[in-house]
Amino acid sequence: MSLKRPAKDQPEAFEFNSSSLEAANTIVAKYPEGKQQSAVMALLYIAQRQNNNWIPLAAMKYIAKFLDMPYIKVYEVATFYSMYNLSPVGKYFIQVCTTTPCMIRGANKLVEACKEKISKNESELSAEKKCSWIEVECLGACVNAPMMQINDDYYEDLDKEKTLKILDKILTGETPKPGSYRGRISNEPENNRKTLMDLKNA
Repeated sequence: MSLKRPAKDQPEAFEFNSSSLEAANTIVAKYPEGKQQSAVMALLYIAQRQNNNWIPLAAMKYIAKFLDMPYIKVYEVATFYSMYNLSPVGKYFIQVCTTTPCMIRGANKLVEACKEKISKNESELSAEKKCSWIEVECLGACVNAPMMQINDDYYEDLDKEKTLKILDKILTGETPKPGSYRGRISNEPENNRKTLMDLKNA
């Protein structure tokens, strides 16, 4: 696991906006008295969503006060889990799965597309500061490999050409449609079901 370091340039202050505050209070209220600190992961995620996909140190300090817990404990959680970004990643954060099933199905071509359209290096913002990309371990969509995750959405059954088109849309401010790019529904076989179809003739 690589060492995660906070960004050098940090905002001086952070606080939840009205919708984030409502969501945070709803989550904290679900925990028994004295156990509210267990909501720290959820609150970090809320802060990340509010702050353009990354968590500044000011947000960790704000959450520590919100949950009445030591700041260092919030920092430990934020630096341990890969789901939290400690520096700007852009409005669109692309995670390309390169674990074995995706690798076998051509994930390297998706990486090539990211290098051509976004930046040559991982975790490097595009020229427009709109997005960045990284390689990640399994995202759990092996049947529809190769695939990538953009923010909260999955884009599956990709090749280089389709990936380039998706990235073009992002860079021009469009929101590409998530899901399979070979027309399959969920994890179904591409040409309809292939098992249990002939039982009536058995």
